[in-house]
Amino acid sequence: MSALDAVVVGAGPNGLAAAVALAREGASVLVLERADEIGGGTRSAERTLPGFLHDVCSAVHPMGILSPFLKQLPLGEHGLSWVCPPASVAHPLDEGEAVMLYKSLARTGTGLGRDAGAYQRLVGRLVPHAEDILSDAMGPLRFPAHPIAFARFGLRAAFSANRLARLAFRGERARALLAGCGAHSILPLTQPLTAALGMMFLLAAHLEDWPVARGGSQAIPSALASYLRSLGGRIETGCFVERLEELPDARVVLFDTSPAQLDTIAGPALPRRYRRRLRRYRYGPGVFKLDWALDGPIPWRDPRCLEASTVHVGGSLAEICASERDMYRGRHAERPFLIVCQQSDFDPGRAPEGKRTGYAYCHVPAGSTVDRTDAIERQIERFAPGFRDRILDRQAMTPAWLAEHNPNYVGGAITGGVADAFQLFNRPVTRLDPYSTPNPRLFLCSSSTPPGGGVHGQCGYWAAQSALRRLRR
Repeated sequence: MSALDAVVVGAGPNGLAAAVALAREGASVLVLERADEIGGGTRSAERTLPGFLHDVCSAVHPMGILSPFLKQLPLGEHGLSWVCPPASVAHPLDEGEAVMLYKSLARTGTGLGRDAGAYQRLVGRLVPHAEDILSDAMGPLRFPAHPIAFARFGLRAAFSANRLARLAFRGERARALLAGCGAHSILPLTQPLTAALGMMFLLAAHLEDWPVARGGSQAIPSALASYLRSLGGRIETGCFVERLEELPDARVVLFDTSPAQLDTIAGPALPRRYRRRLRRYRYGPGVFKLDWALDGPIPWRDPRCLEASTVHVGGSLAEICASERDMYRGRHAERPFLIVCQQSDFDPGRAPEGKRTGYAYCHVPAGSTVDRTDAIERQIERFAPGFRDRILDRQAMTPAWLAEHNPNYVGGAITGGVADAFQLFNRPVTRLDPYSTPNPRLFLCSSSTPPGGGVHGQCGYWAAQSALRRLRR
């Protein structure tokens, strides 16, 4: 067989996106996946009882529906259908109604009381330019295509989420909303730039309601794989690559892997100094996740929470800051911040008639072995009395389970590595082209490259652009 243009190691969303981007330019591509099925962090399975379909890792996809690359692809023709809820986020509080994040700025502001005007000034003024801002943010460090809009965003994003919430808002409701979105960073909310992710998630919600994939998150890689095959690309599963020499002959090789795996597989072909830098890469905290088979919807005290695909359970700004600070310092918060997802409320085919699936995780120290089941369920009971009475079955996913399920999740870290001020764009190491390596044939395309974690395919897309420059020489 003649040499391939490209081999991609790993069939997660970024590996498949890289393969598609290459195949669209006429390159011959082979994708190799160690597991028996594709998807990486976007797999779905019956983890509890028969008939209950759970998303194994990623569940709700605001950056998927807004991804500049994925939007270019005819994935609807290959089986992907987004299901959008009435609201993106609900954030219940101990007193009063839950804070709701709707696509409508005005409707969201109505629930923020005296901070409605402040929210309009902070977020609303950026919404007309939100697509441009997200497009510039979802890539490597470079001069933005929309410098004025991005500069306006940057003036706010450079703060910590805690400081921006306290500067911008006077009331607890708006502060909690920003904190919940910022906590997706899996960083202490007192760190600089944590406001950036919070602002991005708020802007995303005013562009599209945070959707789920009909039939489970597995539909996303399945659609990418189907489109790739239509372009002539090939995928082989059950292929565990241990050494570079085991790969078929190809002009370029792209790794949808962690930096540690890149070092293990391709180490002899890389300079020692570069390998040392790969080994210093920081993966950050992990997660502890629970899947439930439920006898009905979660009985939220405020029933409007059932309108949202995602519920941020954590209470006030101060409480969320304390939870994320403890996690980052190696402790387990008594009241952890939770991300709860309600996929089957909007995609009823995931559960038997009248039943529901449940999904929640909290952030924990890397490699934690502490069972957080009781702490998570107590937090949900706090805002949804009677929740435990609806549990038919549960399955836990520890950091160790996640790392075994997907070796990219080192220590249970689902974002591909810490995305703080020191490692946001210079990941996995500081290079003008973060996707390339000192070996001109080898590239990294995983979430350990910019823009980082999330199901958006942008890491794979940008790595493919780097590889294409090599193929065109």
